[in-house]
Amino acid sequence: MDTDHLTDIWSRVFGTQPAPSLWLVIITAVLALGAVVPHTAWRLSRNAVTIAHEGGHGLIALLTGRRLDGIRLHSDTSGLTVSRGKPTGLGMVLTAAAGYIAPSLLGLAGAALLAAGHITALLWGATALLLAMLIMIRNAYGVLTVVLAGAAFVLVSWLTTAQVQAAFAYAVVWFLLLGGVRPPFELMGKRRRGGAVDSDPDQLARLTHVPAAVWLGLFHVVTLCSLMGGGRWLLGL
Repeated sequence: MDTDHLTDIWSRVFGTQPAPSLWLVIITAVLALGAVVPHTAWRLSRNAVTIAHEGGHGLIALLTGRRLDGIRLHSDTSGLTVSRGKPTGLGMVLTAAAGYIAPSLLGLAGAALLAAGHITALLWGATALLLAMLIMIRNAYGVLTVVLAGAAFVLVSWLTTAQVQAAFAYAVVWFLLLGGVRPPFELMGKRRRGGAVDSDPDQLARLTHVPAAVWLGLFHVVTLCSLMGGGRWLLGL
């Protein structure tokens, strides 16, 4: 591969691209909302949120020095991340807390990239994260889900026009920001009905002696603030 070709790839990935029109940004927001609010659509699209949720657990486990044994994604949109290490302490707390806020924080980071014009960098970065996650998947459905998601990013990055890439990137980020808000509310409803007795907030309560309701409230604050902040960046406000 010659130097000019490498320079072209570098410029393409790390350079900036023109921002799409405000109308396109609004349309992608509406499409993302349509994937999150209706129950039928959410049953399918929630798989993408689960990828981000379990990926958040896995990433923080590695960053805090824990050993990541594997990640499983299930067809009912649940997931499981298994790591080894000290069963208490800051690393375990951060790992347990990462899941419910990961989609929103990823969306916030994506919104920052798009606001800076780095559309291609977002698409390639997401592909790299999915590839890294694929290595740790331990069940067939999980492999299928991550491969399909990664393939979508690769195909859009290489085979579509700049406008289509922009629309796809904005739709993905809107979806993460909006989709990150719904799971904590779903968990709150399950807890009120006596379910989800071993959820992430319950595990955090045992680890920290802080009530699960406080942790759930923290998840609400992070996801809603991410939506507001990320939304402002995407809309150029």
